Amino acid sequence: MPLSLDQCNNLVAKDMQRVDDHIREQLSSEVVLINQLSNYIIGSGGKRLRPQLVILAAGACGYTGDKHVTVAAIIEFIHTATLLHDDVVDASNLRRGRDTANAVWGNEAAVLVGDFLYSRSFEMMVTVRSMSVMDILSRTTNRIAEGEVMQLLNVREPELTESKYIEVIEAKTARLFQAATQLGAVLADEPDDVIASLAEYGTKLGTAFQIVDDVLDYQSDAQAMGKNVGDDLAEGKTTLPLIYAMRDGTEAERELVAKAITDDGLDALPGVLSAIQSTQALEKSLDTAKRFADEAAAAVCMLPPSDYREALMSIANHAVKRTT
Repeated sequence: MPLSLDQCNNLVAKDMQRVDDHIREQLSSEVVLINQLSNYIIGSGGKRLRPQLVILAAGACGYTGDKHVTVAAIIEFIHTATLLHDDVVDASNLRRGRDTANAVWGNEAAVLVGDFLYSRSFEMMVTVRSMSVMDILSRTTNRIAEGEVMQLLNVREPELTESKYIEVIEAKTARLFQAATQLGAVLADEPDDVIASLAEYGTKLGTAFQIVDDVLDYQSDAQAMGKNVGDDLAEGKTTLPLIYAMRDGTEAERELVAKAITDDGLDALPGVLSAIQSTQALEKSLDTAKRFADEAAAAVCMLPPSDYREALMSIANHAVKRTT
């Protein structure tokens, strides 16, 4: 019987409180603007899923130390830095139902505070005193940056293939999920096959999570999602629902969706939504997300039975059922 999300959260509640305390302690700076902006974005009500995965993976591997708290905080800092930079690149003005940091303080401040969070995360890495942790996190931040550039190169590209779309997701989004779960196993000094299995879990879960995000962009609303419906289309992002709509639609539907991607087509949003509906592109996208989520759950079956393992498997199950 899968655990509920509340049960998963309760399992790590004490450690997550320690993570939150550590995050706020490490945000401290003599520069007032850094304190204001970083506290604004950190305190904006995110799911804290990535640091939670560090705690769960460490628990599933029987880790009994306390370095997982620092590593979880590092993962959240890196995630927050990428959000700050993403919102500037995408010219976004709404995230999680609030004005983005760049909308409040400007692009320059948002980028520079993102840089502060990156550099602070590397200061924190040193305190863990593990070359393996440093290696994984440094490679992760580099790959995320590559993914961001890959996504930028694919803007307003209606010919983007499903495989290339997945490649971008794995670099830009799933790589941090991978690092989170992989590091839980590394801290527990698990053998290579266990570390690889936890890394696979994170990659598959992160991919499923992003696909669901891309689906919700076309079926939710600003109040529920915390961003405007059709934002991806306005930014020229060819996500999986659009790929499937063009693949399975009529010639007229393919032309309409492709033109909307290339021409900043929010005016064409009703027609795009109609094409998505008629081709069942959202349902097909969710089926793909479920396949990745199932593969994630399967990757951790080899771990010893525990509440932590059940929570990891349950989170994979819940990832494709969420509405926000």
